[in-house]
Amino acid sequence: MATIGVFDSGIGGLTVLSEALRQAPSHHYVYLADSANAPYGEKSSDWVAARSLDLCHWLVREGCQALIIACNTATAEAIAHIRHEMPAIPIIGIEPGVKPAVHKSQNHKIGVLATQNTLKSDKFKALLDGLEGLDHDCKLITQAGLGLVPLIESGALDTAETEALLREHLAPMQAAQIDTLVLGCTHYPFLAPLIKKILGPEVEIIDTSEAVVKQLCRKLEEHHLLQSAPPRIIHLYSTLDAEALSANAKQLIPAAFEQHSVQTSTVFIS
Repeated sequence: MATIGVFDSGIGGLTVLSEALRQAPSHHYVYLADSANAPYGEKSSDWVAARSLDLCHWLVREGCQALIIACNTATAEAIAHIRHEMPAIPIIGIEPGVKPAVHKSQNHKIGVLATQNTLKSDKFKALLDGLEGLDHDCKLITQAGLGLVPLIESGALDTAETEALLREHLAPMQAAQIDTLVLGCTHYPFLAPLIKKILGPEVEIIDTSEAVVKQLCRKLEEHHLLQSAPPRIIHLYSTLDAEALSANAKQLIPAAFEQHSVQTSTVFIS
């Protein structure tokens, strides 16, 4: 069976891991949370690119045969270089689901909540340029979710502080009367209940985890790595505190612990 590596700046990629366990449970998974350096969205582009490549090399040394970059910022800043450096490894990235949002929106007003690095990246600009070929007249309201990732990392998913900050970030989208919101950071789906409370149930939330894992399965099949067997092992690594990562994972994706053998370790990656 294949060993699949998943990395994020922290716990956000657990949303992708959860979907991977649903669609492709018969594999070993290595999840790496670079929590010692979270959040990535406010760091320099060069730093994110270099760090992401280092983490991918580490995952391959751990035996991973396919990689998911479960971080929008790392995908935007590093995936082209990583694929160039590691051409033999299937590498799946993640990007804001703007295209599906364009197809789903009824009033053509779409919000995009992402990190500032994702929004200013060349990859995001290219994504927007690609919309020009579509038959649409959508208005995009983009907003950097400054301060949200540290709150999510601390477990503050439903606190007054988080709600106040989220209301501040979503206010321009509410004023524009969006009917669709794109979550451009893998951390943000954990705030979906709070977002629905603020925006109301009529605003559709777009999360691309399902599409990312479908692409993973296609690549595994192409490389003859896709397996059908009993659930396997999940190894959770953190560059800060593995016990905290494990506690968060048990709270956020409890099904993983019910169906898989889970191991945890703290690691130092220079």
